[in-house]
Amino acid sequence: MSGIYIHIPFCKQACHYCDFHFSTSLKKKDEMVLALANEIAMRKGEFEDDPEFSGVETIYFGGGTPSILEIDDLRLLIDTVYKHYKVVENPEITVEANPDDLSEERIIELSKNKVNRLSIGIQSFFEDDLKLMNRAHNSAEAKKSLEIATQYFDNISIDLIYGVPQMSNEKWLQNIETALSFNVPHISSYALTVEPKTALHTFIQKGIIPQPDDEVAQEHFHLLVDKLEENGFIHYELSNFGKENYFSKNNSSYWLGKKYIGIGPSAHSYNGISRSWNVSNNAQYLKSIAENQLPSETETLTQTDRYNEYVMTGLRTIWGISLDRIETEFGTGYLDYLNQQAAKYVEDHLLFVDENVLRTTKSGKFLSDGIASDLFLLNLE
Repeated sequence: MSGIYIHIPFCKQACHYCDFHFSTSLKKKDEMVLALANEIAMRKGEFEDDPEFSGVETIYFGGGTPSILEIDDLRLLIDTVYKHYKVVENPEITVEANPDDLSEERIIELSKNKVNRLSIGIQSFFEDDLKLMNRAHNSAEAKKSLEIATQYFDNISIDLIYGVPQMSNEKWLQNIETALSFNVPHISSYALTVEPKTALHTFIQKGIIPQPDDEVAQEHFHLLVDKLEENGFIHYELSNFGKENYFSKNNSSYWLGKKYIGIGPSAHSYNGISRSWNVSNNAQYLKSIAENQLPSETETLTQTDRYNEYVMTGLRTIWGISLDRIETEFGTGYLDYLNQQAAKYVEDHLLFVDENVLRTTKSGKFLSDGIASDLFLLNLE
């Protein structure tokens, strides 16, 4: 599976918890769209030279806020992919959208184009949570966007945030119940994290907002898992739940180590051997593309890097870590190390081995990132 991720680096306003790259100034929006199209064209050789490439299977507009673009902007970028790349017959084409951008007219416009999946940033259905996060939409807009979107799109994902300060278990369950009432087939849900240099970090330091509680977040996580599994969702990745046949193909490709190209400021790319990333600066990005140069840095991954990445992504998913693959791809030294490090977690019923695949137990899922870091190998090379 090969995919193209397109980063749209603009937002109406800054959410208090967000540390992604974006600008709230739209002055360079039109220039940026043309630059993104140019980068798409410039990089067509990266897939053409790959003997395993059979066609682009996913196009994902992330951000930032992709729904801030005009429909003609999205159409131009999609058409540019089709012009310069072989694309499979029915690719998954996702647009991340904020509820305040999703008027009925906009939703209809999107549905009449090649976009076939919406990822809607709800985060919460409660007004006080949305104000704490500094979201651009309100609760009524969140519900209205879903009422309309579900009439025109079958494949919809919504984002929810748990572990919000002063959010009770009852309130969190109400959020989940409201989401389920719209019959969406996919939900992505994340614990509120405090990133450095964000407004949330500053407010916590000043005592304006209390620090999120890890125990509360863990309770919310287990409530979420139980409730969604009761309603037919498959918990296929730590933060992602989908009905059968509605897993995100774009996100799954990342976790399964597939190749992808990242377009736009701050976007990352991966080709199986190296990882590259574009500059996180709109002005520098525009200048480089205008000069027909890619504004990126590249890191060649060592065998240990690739092992660590596989451990991290594998433990987060239902596919787990194949011990056969560890031995074949990395060697018996890596396999012995992994088994040795994993033993205490197996004994504590946080990990288990089934059909030679190492996976987290239900109680180990929330802790998977921490467990993975203990399975990392830092000094073999």
